[in-house]
Amino acid sequence: MSEPSKAPRSVGKQGQSPQKVPRFVIGCEDDEQNMGQMEAGMKREMFREEDMEGDEDESPSERQIVVGICSMTKKSKSKPMTQILERLCKFDYIDVVIFPEEVILEEPVENWPLCDCLISFHSKGFPLDKAVEYAKLRNPLLINDLNMQYFIQDRREVYRILQEEGIDLPRYAVLNRDPDNPEECNLVEGEDHVEVNGEVFPKPFVEKPVCAEDHNVYIYYPTSAGGGSQRLFRKIGSRSSVYSPESSVRKTGGYIYEEFMPTDGTDVKVYTVGPDYAHAEARKSPALDGKVERDSEGKEIRYPVMLTAMEKLVARKVCLAFKQTVCGFDLLRANGHSYVCDVNGFSFVKNSMKYYDDCAKILGNMVMRELAPQFHIPWSIPMEAEDIPIVPTTSGTMMELRCVIAIIRHGDRTPKQKMKMEVRHPLFFELFEKYEGYKTGKLKLKKPKQLQEVLDIARLLLVELGQHNDCEIEEKKSKLEQLKTVLEMYGHFSGINRKVQLTYLRNGKPKTSSEEEDCKKEGPSLLLVLKWGGELTPAGRVQAEELGRAFRCMYPGGQGDYAGFPGCGLLRLHSTYRHDLKIYASDEGRVQMTAAAFAKGLLALEGELTPILVQMVKSANMNGLLDSDSDSLTDCQQKVKARLHEIMQKDQEFTQEDYQKLAPTGSPSLVNSMKVIENPVKTCDKVYALIQNLTSQIRKRLEDPKSADLQLYHSETLELMLQRWSKLERDFHMKNGRYDISKIPDIYDCIKYDTQHNASLGLEDTLELFRLSRALADIVIPQEYGISKAEKLDIAQAYCVPLMKKIQLDLQRTHEDEAVNKLHPLYSRGVMSPGRHVRTRLYFTSESHVHSLLSMFRYGGLLDEEKDQQWNQAMEYLSAVTELNYMTQIVIMLYEDNNKDPSSEERFHVELHFSPGVKGCEDEENVPLGFGFRPASSENEDKKPNQGSLEDLSQDQTDQALLVSEPINIRKSPMIRNRKAGSMEVLSETSPTHSAKGCTSHRLFQSSTSRQSPEIKPTSGLELFSMPTVKRFSVSFARHPTNGFEGCSMVPSIYPLETLHNLLSLKQVDEFLNSVCESSSEAHAKTMKALSGLFDSQSQTSLYSPQQPLSSSGSEASLRPPSQPLWHGSIPSSAVSSAGPSSPMTESSGLNFSFSE
Repeated sequence: MSEPSKAPRSVGKQGQSPQKVPRFVIGCEDDEQNMGQMEAGMKREMFREEDMEGDEDESPSERQIVVGICSMTKKSKSKPMTQILERLCKFDYIDVVIFPEEVILEEPVENWPLCDCLISFHSKGFPLDKAVEYAKLRNPLLINDLNMQYFIQDRREVYRILQEEGIDLPRYAVLNRDPDNPEECNLVEGEDHVEVNGEVFPKPFVEKPVCAEDHNVYIYYPTSAGGGSQRLFRKIGSRSSVYSPESSVRKTGGYIYEEFMPTDGTDVKVYTVGPDYAHAEARKSPALDGKVERDSEGKEIRYPVMLTAMEKLVARKVCLAFKQTVCGFDLLRANGHSYVCDVNGFSFVKNSMKYYDDCAKILGNMVMRELAPQFHIPWSIPMEAEDIPIVPTTSGTMMELRCVIAIIRHGDRTPKQKMKMEVRHPLFFELFEKYEGYKTGKLKLKKPKQLQEVLDIARLLLVELGQHNDCEIEEKKSKLEQLKTVLEMYGHFSGINRKVQLTYLRNGKPKTSSEEEDCKKEGPSLLLVLKWGGELTPAGRVQAEELGRAFRCMYPGGQGDYAGFPGCGLLRLHSTYRHDLKIYASDEGRVQMTAAAFAKGLLALEGELTPILVQMVKSANMNGLLDSDSDSLTDCQQKVKARLHEIMQKDQEFTQEDYQKLAPTGSPSLVNSMKVIENPVKTCDKVYALIQNLTSQIRKRLEDPKSADLQLYHSETLELMLQRWSKLERDFHMKNGRYDISKIPDIYDCIKYDTQHNASLGLEDTLELFRLSRALADIVIPQEYGISKAEKLDIAQAYCVPLMKKIQLDLQRTHEDEAVNKLHPLYSRGVMSPGRHVRTRLYFTSESHVHSLLSMFRYGGLLDEEKDQQWNQAMEYLSAVTELNYMTQIVIMLYEDNNKDPSSEERFHVELHFSPGVKGCEDEENVPLGFGFRPASSENEDKKPNQGSLEDLSQDQTDQALLVSEPINIRKSPMIRNRKAGSMEVLSETSPTHSAKGCTSHRLFQSSTSRQSPEIKPTSGLELFSMPTVKRFSVSFARHPTNGFEGCSMVPSIYPLETLHNLLSLKQVDEFLNSVCESSSEAHAKTMKALSGLFDSQSQTSLYSPQQPLSSSGSEASLRPPSQPLWHGSIPSSAVSSAGPSSPMTESSGLNFSFSE
């Protein structure tokens, strides 16, 4: 074999062939059909071995360098390989020989073709041993070392080598099992963790088979997120993973267990070609929803990514450590670090012409550098400029969106319920001690194991009570039974929907409400509070997901594969790492699930919410950012509640004085509700009578065998519904004959739920109950957050100073532009300004934070309504809003005008938007009128700059051409501005024509039409932001004139965002945030208390109960005189300058103030 295989080298010399055709030499005869895969358009000549015998005499003076490709056919004939080899052949002195698969598999290595340089790599079925033997025999230059490829097949070895090189890895442990007795191994499995060789891995963790060829990697989720596991596998069609309810680990085989890295749902694949070149691209993480994103040609969508300097160093280390010139590996970017989680050995990038060029050039140069001297080939390495400077982008007065901050209330939920009981049994005290309740005097039990223990105690006590009826057991039987019923409710604990709180009472519980008996024992007791319900409903999920989808339309862009797909600009931005997205949620299940569902809609994900929740949503409960400790109300709130109760207990019609007392701000929504109520006690009487009527109706239904086992919404039963209402009936009307006003929100909550979801029961008078309890709730709920402006501010500060500080940081950090995930400038044509990124911060929280934040903006002195017309209108609109319903949004958008001087105030521009969330049951007629989303401002008619425009899409003809292709009433995207004037191009609901070019005061949503005539309902079920009307996208809600989402009970649509103000400068907003965060000294103490969770992470102290002394840093801060601001000036990027030398914070290692950014 050796002679003929030499022959082709001499023939294929490029220099002599007149037409410069790249020549492949294939060392076999019948491969013509496979060659069809190579790029057509290039002429190819196939040389049969027998034809070549006679060609010896033509041999040129220098001999060719032969590069041999020794791998399985599937790899050597793949498109990337073909593309690269074609380019490699353009080197004058290089010929390529592809070893045929049958020769590799069947012939001894002595008969293999000869070569000077060998590119050989293992894949399934490849005889690596023979390749090693061949390399020993012929000693060619190896592009990828062969012995190291044995290590790459074993994940344990891969991790060992990475660790020796000092490359960051996820924390891991190896579990080796002896196949003969798999029982003997160092694995202890707990409900929410595993312990491997003594190392504990709490869920979520990853379980990888030790053999790298086995792609069945499992990720296990914690019970708090719904449990179960995600099973990853080699891509099959369009799936790369599937969710499974199985929560226990595999019991046979060897595995690596490692901690799960919270990336933002994308993986980075890095491809090296030698130590100095790495191409990186992002793809959607297979763990997210398992759906592979493919483009119009069916290829997996991937995006080029810029590696940081550190990551380039990692690529170099990996390439050299594994001695693989061409090498692929996976990076996880998490917590500001990059971790290597997998090394794949030889692999090429798919579908990147630039990579093919680069790769062939580098390999060719490498071969020539190594081998040219011994072949006496004259050769000098061409010098090339590597990095291209970033080209300037934005033009005209275009503004660029830099930051979007949204604070969003959770979606529709089941009614929240709670029960309190005082317990004194030693078993409860043991439990309290076991979970370290004495440290803070409080204990929250949410984990399934903990709830199981509470349930066991309840069952035990009930058994004892049943056996002998003496008064040994203090606890009330009915309450224990309720405790047992609720804990047994779903047949399993998934920790999201129930919790038990225990609070230590030194002298027993003070007698408060009528329920308590008169006998009161001395000595300490525990107050047990059981909370259940309040879960996100299917309707709530749909709302959140739809809002997420609509939210995309606020982002610029969308060309190429994604054009004609609403909001695709965001998807592209996100996958190219130029979208710096963080989603925070408080630790309540409904809030977390809302955040996950929103992320699903925002990023077009599919599948279960659990994996999305674990990867995308950060829990912000550690710092009071989004959780309020609702049990510890501020003094101010206690006073306000007392005043509120006093006014609402008067059995007479509201007097003028009462209007003054209750509605000092003169808010129309309050005044209207007071007019509906007239006499608060009489209205409460009516409400109470209606509740009694309702419970008796439900009891009748229960006696009727036909309807006894009716399934209500979200698998509730009539029995449970009755429990819900009869508890309210008992609690609302107290023994002293007065009404417990604090139950009004709960009554409204329940009736709102039942009128929406259980209307099919046809219970009578529910709408009247809804109307009255709503009027009462419209007074009680907002006023619990303060009656006068001063109180509103004071209470708001107690809730949301940490959040406002965080918003301030978000806005400031944007223009400092750290090296967050950047995109390579060359690839980003079509994406505006490649080097920049948009920061998005989403905060999901409960009603209290939304109320407080809105109060801050309204009453904190951001603008003067007297002087500012737009703000004046905004304030009128806000005071007409009756309730901040589910999915209420407060959105802050920051734009940059690149033509303004970077130091000028006009450079950064802030807009404030608001939506009151979901539409109520009978809202259509009396809806307050805002003035649209991003209306063109009237002050600027003379100057006419494009206020806050994002990207000029007028060139993007797809949108324009298909504008009114169908009679669907989805309005044109708010992103598209008319170039000539500062106006918005708006598709009005009534006429399909464009707005006139000069008309600047056009409302974006011409929903005034639907408001004047209630019978014209807007077509789209969700008229949140308009979507570009494009044919290829059929919107689920555009087809249904009512909002009948399939599979859900009525899902109300969501009010569109209304712009409160669009002419704020960043400086104004920053100064405002500074002043409100510093104005109240109580807020300091509270903030410090909340932040102490961040600062003292070493001592793991959570929020303190009032009777405990604060930690050193906290107490010091609260002792500081109020005149001294807590933090001077504006906060630098992530460090807090401590206020004055007195504070111990200065010495304590310059604490970093960053909310897990």
